Amino acid sequence: MQPARPLAAALAESTVLLDGGLSNQLEAQGCDLSDELWSARLLVDEPRQIEAAHRAYVRAGAQVLITSGYQATFEGFARRGIGRARVTELFARSVELARRAGAAADREVWVAGSVGPYGAMLADGSEYRGRYGLSVRELERFHRPRIEALAAAGPDVLALETVPDTDEAEALLRVVDDYGLSVWLSYSVAGDRTRAGQPLETAFGLAAGHDRVVAVGVNCCDPADADRAVVTAAEVTGKPVVVYPNSGERWDTGGRGWTGGATFDPRRVRGWQEAGARLVGGCCRVGPGPIAELAGLIAAGRTARRSGSGSARGTDRGTGGATEP
Repeated sequence: MQPARPLAAALAESTVLLDGGLSNQLEAQGCDLSDELWSARLLVDEPRQIEAAHRAYVRAGAQVLITSGYQATFEGFARRGIGRARVTELFARSVELARRAGAAADREVWVAGSVGPYGAMLADGSEYRGRYGLSVRELERFHRPRIEALAAAGPDVLALETVPDTDEAEALLRVVDDYGLSVWLSYSVAGDRTRAGQPLETAFGLAAGHDRVVAVGVNCCDPADADRAVVTAAEVTGKPVVVYPNSGERWDTGGRGWTGGATFDPRRVRGWQEAGARLVGGCCRVGPGPIAELAGLIAAGRTARRSGSGSARGTDRGTGGATEP
């Protein structure tokens, strides 16, 4: 069952909660994600595991489920001998699995079709560097077939996520113009720049006048970098901000593992909301537990605001006049 209203309408009214990292939940369920296709492999081999992971986030309170297609591409599946017609079916399956999981909820649940960066297909960590040596036009040609397949599958919105540089963002925004779907655009950042080193003011500015973009922001980055980026995104675009950082641990590409300690704190949501965030959640290594904490904090903020508590005061920056966090 699809939600009765567009995601943009919900964002204009209040904060909407995203899910967390799909891969970590799949690993918690015992799935082996060492394959180059990462979680996308399970679309072929173990789709029930993907649906179960989505359901875990529904139980935690998520209102938006991001599909398992981040690393799913025609090129990646072709290396496994899977033809284009079958890959198109797999994109549709990714949407269907999320839709089925959301249907079990007693609330609206939107499905976001994941569109990961070109570097994710390479499976060599280059999505955290960008600047692949491809032109904007070449990146358009890469992304178009996948976006076309996802659009045909009927998600509520597309998540143009973990984008490392402005060239790829420009290519993605050009392609989505042709398919009529709302999108959010979120960069992976380091400090006050994209992973490729461009100023965030420039990066966010690409989405400022784009009608299809319902939210702009960051994901798969350090929570401290996300704090600063939310402010910039709201100031530059005037749009609702999307923010879903990772746990704060760092991915070691060579060792193919996470290092360091977690710094993700659900209580950051108050600052995000005050700065203009309306679509919030977690990325890699942020599981159902922290998402449930976020759900509780968001609900408590709404209750406090209705009772007149100043501590839960919202902001109308970048939300089209919405005042309830």
